[in-house]
Amino acid sequence: MSDSQQLVTNDSHERVQPDDEIVIALKDVHLSFTKDREILSGVDFIVRRGETKVVLGGSGEGKSTILRLALGLIRPNRGSIKIFGEEISQMSEADLKPIRHRIGMVFQAGALFDSMTVAENVAFCTTETHGLTLEQAEPLVRQRLEYVGLSDAYDLMPAELSGGMTKRAAIARAMVCSPEVILFDEPTTGIDPIGVRRLLRLISRLHDDFRVTSIVVTHILSDAKQIADSVAVLREGRIVFDGSFAELMASPDPFIREFIAQQEGL
Repeated sequence: MSDSQQLVTNDSHERVQPDDEIVIALKDVHLSFTKDREILSGVDFIVRRGETKVVLGGSGEGKSTILRLALGLIRPNRGSIKIFGEEISQMSEADLKPIRHRIGMVFQAGALFDSMTVAENVAFCTTETHGLTLEQAEPLVRQRLEYVGLSDAYDLMPAELSGGMTKRAAIARAMVCSPEVILFDEPTTGIDPIGVRRLLRLISRLHDDFRVTSIVVTHILSDAKQIADSVAVLREGRIVFDGSFAELMASPDPFIREFIAQQEGL
């Protein structure tokens, strides 16, 4: 078996439901960068294996901060953060590395390296972490690009891609080393409606085909409807709702009713 083949997971097209294993857990997490404003105020939050958890909320509510905490890029002032059952809130950078290798990240703007081709961008995990050459990683890179519908983009530069193509290339890069978890920060922001539908279908396929556990941060209710196994609503640094999309739509909470009404243009 080649080095690149060893990185490929078993692709199953049967829908797999989340099991009871908790992959990500935040408990009573508080975070502030200044004395007069707390970004997160006692957040309790879990994601089970195979689940797509959508975090909804307005701008500045702290949604993306949850992703940064899960990656260990920032540390809470207090509270517990467990990833794969390991407490990471005070973990050293060296100890965080093997945990981060099990997580893929899709940034809001794609965050491709402008000076690299699409292939070099997608191969980044294999070349930087696993020591492969681009030639060695090529079969896997081409497989991932085909999966996201970018077979013809191998030799292109990021500047030659549309917004939707950039997001799909970023997903190919995130999944090239077969992560157990993928974190999406506002994945549909800045792309056209056709691109949005294609991207959301792709996120759903990752759930179905690879049993990927995901957190998707967004402010768009319709995105949650299409992809969520469960939805958490963040308001003023607290989770004010956590349940299914149907339960969200039926919630009598005044804030949630107003949020839904604004999204639906009522």
